[in-house]
This record gives sequence, structure tokens and C-alpha cells, in this order.
Amino acid sequence: MPNDAYIALIPLLPLAAFVVLGLFGRKSLLRLSGIIGTGAVLISTGLSLWTAYRYFAACLSDGACRLITPLKVTWLTFSPGLSIDLSVILDPISVMMIVVVSFVSLMVHVFSLGYMKGETRFGTYYAFLGLFTFSMLGLVLSGNIFEIYIFWELVGCSSFLLIGYYFDRPSAVAAAKKAFIVTRFADLGFLVGILILSFHAETLDFHTLIQRLTGPSPQLASITRASFLGISLLSWGLVLVFIGGAGKSALFPLHIWLPDAMEGPTPVSALIHAATMVVAGVYLVARLYPVYMFADPAVLRVVLYVGAFSALFAAIVACVQTDIKRVLAYSTMSQIGYMMFALGTFQAAGEENTLGYTASMFHLFTHAFFKALLFLCAGVIIHRVHSNEMKDMGGLRKLLPLTHGCFLIACLAIAGIPPFSGFFSKEEILLAAFHANKFVFAVGLFTSGLTAFYMFRLYFSVFWRRQSQDVGSHHGEAPLTMKIPLVILAAGAIFAGFVPFSRWVTYDGAPGKGQGIGGFAIAPVMLALLGMLLAGFFYQKESARPAKAAAALGGLYKFAYHKFYIDEVYSFITKKIIFNFIGRPAAWIDRNIVDGFMNLLAGVTARISARIKGFQSGRVQDYALYFFAGVAALAVLFIYIYT
Repeated sequence: MPNDAYIALIPLLPLAAFVVLGLFGRKSLLRLSGIIGTGAVLISTGLSLWTAYRYFAACLSDGACRLITPLKVTWLTFSPGLSIDLSVILDPISVMMIVVVSFVSLMVHVFSLGYMKGETRFGTYYAFLGLFTFSMLGLVLSGNIFEIYIFWELVGCSSFLLIGYYFDRPSAVAAAKKAFIVTRFADLGFLVGILILSFHAETLDFHTLIQRLTGPSPQLASITRASFLGISLLSWGLVLVFIGGAGKSALFPLHIWLPDAMEGPTPVSALIHAATMVVAGVYLVARLYPVYMFADPAVLRVVLYVGAFSALFAAIVACVQTDIKRVLAYSTMSQIGYMMFALGTFQAAGEENTLGYTASMFHLFTHAFFKALLFLCAGVIIHRVHSNEMKDMGGLRKLLPLTHGCFLIACLAIAGIPPFSGFFSKEEILLAAFHANKFVFAVGLFTSGLTAFYMFRLYFSVFWRRQSQDVGSHHGEAPLTMKIPLVILAAGAIFAGFVPFSRWVTYDGAPGKGQGIGGFAIAPVMLALLGMLLAGFFYQKESARPAKAAAALGGLYKFAYHKFYIDEVYSFITKKIIFNFIGRPAAWIDRNIVDGFMNLLAGVTARISARIKGFQSGRVQDYALYFFAGVAALAVLFIYIYT
């Protein structure tokens, strides 16, 4: 692929929009901010699609997808064998990701033209969107593990700005800080993992690192021979990298920031949840997947069970939430859990089960369409009823016909109903789990039924039932700029499953064969239909059934409604244990020892200066007196020494 320098423009165009709008968007370019930001991402999306077309066309002609490094610049050199480069790599997953990230970002940019119209900080909003898009595109194109960490932190910074966009709301500020702090703890693990892997591999470059840690090499011998607590440093490094990914992807128990992140504007929720920030952890594990496959099987079992538990946990919580955006937030956590446990299926069954890798990436691809669609539809609904609570909605299918149709399509897709896109990718994940671990397969199967239930609970509560408040009877539901992204994403939610994904996106780059699902899909589809019927039974019409069911479930319902009190546990640990046993002693030491010592130095200095400041009187005769007194003292000392 010659003449690939243009690829640098894919992330740099959103960065340019961020710089221009950050400097001039609040005043000079306020009205043009949306056009400038959207135009930059539109060009970036076009370049991403062109790159994908050229790359996969080359795969077709070569018979395999190769890793290409079109751009590489040495940034820092530490020794002849170790340097930090800024590079761009193209392989099946990075090419897929730039298309997904840029496309979803474009839909959010267009939707925001109508949704955010009239905001006083309109230019600032689009500047932050540009920074976020640049960070995510840079992350997925990064050619080395240190470079990806730089963009990883930029994603965290830009998400902090977007979640806390409404900085005049205490809840938004608290949510932004919570997201930033929780992911920082996880990122510490990521950083330590980077240091372990790169130190022993003696490289930061992904391609070289994978080669050295998956084949006969002195570096592999070094990292497997060294151990801590009886576990090899290779396993420690990979687990710590996974912890960083689990924090960014909001897996249990590092998920607590994700529901609160809904305090940001709804289009921001679509951008963070659909295909960008929360899938960064999945992408990170996939990027190092050959090393995970080669390491101790226990490492991927951690990925497998954490992903499966997160999927089930989040689905249970989503079944009882009443805030439309928080239902979708826990839905995202559950779907990310699916992607993660798919990646963990490899060594649970043996070296031949590589379907999980492709299935995970396929679900990431299809999830981008229907989850972005769900959040943008939620934006239209919230824009209309001015509330996030499902109790304030109901009967909206006639008032919002386009939104109703698009939301239904997205619900069918995420529920895994054929022929919608989620059916194909979710069934491949369940198929991989079936071959790898029957228990995890059962968890995934049960979770798929819960997914259909909570999504159609949401659908019936919003669009059916009795209308809960006067939301007006006029037919206009949203501006054209908000409708266009819904239609495009709905088309993706319908047809994305027919993309021959498994032919190109494989862990080794070799063309794969599509997996026949066949009769295997009967049980998942039947469970999904059962979940939909139960949701209709309880929520299609106003009745006492939901209240009776909640009362029958008793403590389980209460625990699920309060998210199993995980936030309260963290709060107790932070305020009662850490503050009392670490915070208070540290404050006493800081106040009495550190500050006391510095105050002592300042006091002594002040007293000495008070005594000697008379020497700087400004009177020449005093200076002469001091001079001759000193000379006399030296003369006396000289005579005493030498006589």
C-alpha cells in the first residue's frame, strides 16, 4: 500500500478541529463550531473507509491480511536497542476500529447539531468531541505499547471533560471525577504491566514484542523464568494489562463509574458506550491476544470468568433500573462482558478454539450500530419529555414514529433476533463458549434471555403503556439532523450481521471460514423470544403485575435495584477504613511533622533575619565600622596563630 501518508490525517483532522474550536469556538466561530467539527470527522470517516477498502482489497489479492506500518517516527532513544516511536499500524482489527470509531463519532457529531443547539458552550462541546475522537483513533492506530498508553490517558482526560460538560451540576462534576479516579486506579495496573512486558521483551513495538514473547527467544526465557509469588512475570504482566482494560471497559468490580457517566449529554453517552472508550479494553486484550494465548491458561481464565460474571451481573441490574440511560449503561457493561469472555474461551478448550477472538471483534462491530442507535433514540425521547425516568414516558410510539421504529430495530438486534446484526455476532460468542466451557455457555445463554427481557421492558415502558404526562401532540419529533443518524444506524443494525467479518478479522490474519450456526441458534432465540413475551406481559399495559413481581422477589429485587450496594461498599471502604486508618494519620503527619518542620524552619529564619537585618541599614559609616572591625578581628586572629 504505497502513498499511505494520508492515514495520519485520520486522527489529526479531529485534533485540528479541537485546536481551532478550543481557541476560537466560544466567540469567533460559535455558530460554525458544529459545521467545523462535523466536517473534520466527515473527512476522517471518508479516509477511514477508503483505507479499509484498500487494505481488505490487498488482503483479497495477497490471500492474507498483513500487518503494515505506513508511518513510523522515532521520538525518544534510550539505548541502541530501545527507543519510543510514534507509529501507525494497519491490521484487521485496527482498520475495523478506525471505521467504527470515526463512523460512530460522525453520527454523534451530526446528531448533536440538533440536540445541542442553543447551548452557550456549543463550541466547547464540539472541541471536546474532537479531542475524544482524536484520542480514540490514535489509540487504535498505535504501533507500540507505550504509544497506546499515551492515547489511553488522553481518552480518559477527554471523557472526563465530556462527562463533566455540565460543570454547573454537582452530580456531573462528581460523575466526571468518579470516572477519572476509578480508571486511574486501573491504569496503574496497565502501566506496571507495560513495564514488565516491555522490560523483559526489550521492546515497546507490538509486533516485535509479540514475536519475542510467543516464540523461542532469550526474552521469553527471561520473563517466564522470573516469578513473583510463584506466578511468572509474563502472567503478572498480562493480568495487570487486563486490569487496565477492565477499568476502561467497566467490568466488575471496576464498573461503578459507568452508570454515573450518564450525567454527560446523551450524544456523549452514545459516543462513550457504542464503540469507543468502553471497548478500548477489549481492543487492548485483542491487540496482545497472541501473547495471552501463549501464556499460562489461568490468565485467559481470568478474562473468561470476569467477562462472564460482568455480563450476568449487569444484565440483572438492568432489569430493575428506571432511568432510561442507566438501563442502557448496564446493557453496555453486559455486552462488553460478552466480548471479554469470548476472548477468554481460547485456552479453556485447547489451541484450536480461536472462534472467540473473531466472535468478540464481530460483536464489537455490530454492537457499535445498535448501541449508538439506542442512545441516540434515548436522546430524542429525553429531548421530548425532558426526563430520564421511564415513569414519565409511555405511549410515545404515535408521537415519535421514526424513533419508535429505530428503537425497536435496535432492541431486536441486541436481543439476538434474526436477521438483525446482533443475532450473528452473539450466536458466534455463544458457540465459542459452548465449545470452551459449558458453565460459561450457560451463563451467556441465560444472560441473552435477560437482555431481551430488560430491553423490551424498556421498549414497552417508553412506547406503549398509558402516556404518563402531557408531552404534546404535534407530529414533529426531532430536527432532520437528529433523524438522519437514526436512519443510518438503523440500517447498520439490520444489515451489519451480513458482513463477511470472520473471513478477514482473525487472530493470525489468515482468511477464516464463516461458522455455521444452524440449529445451535434455536435455544438462544427461544430464550430471547421468551424474554420479550415476559416483558410484554408485565409492561405493555399499565397493571399491578410489575409491583407484585417485585414484592415476590423481595430481597433480590431490592439488592438489584440498589446495584447490589457495590457503590455503598466502596464508599464505606473509602470513608470509614481508608480515611480513618490512612487518611487521618497521613493528615496528622502532614500537619504536625511536615508542616511543623517547615514552620520551624520559617520561624528560625525569621528570628535570625530579625537579628541581622540591622547590618543592611544603608548607612555607609556603619558599613565602614563593620569593615574595620572585621579587619581588626582578623589581625588579632593572625597574630594569635603565628606568635
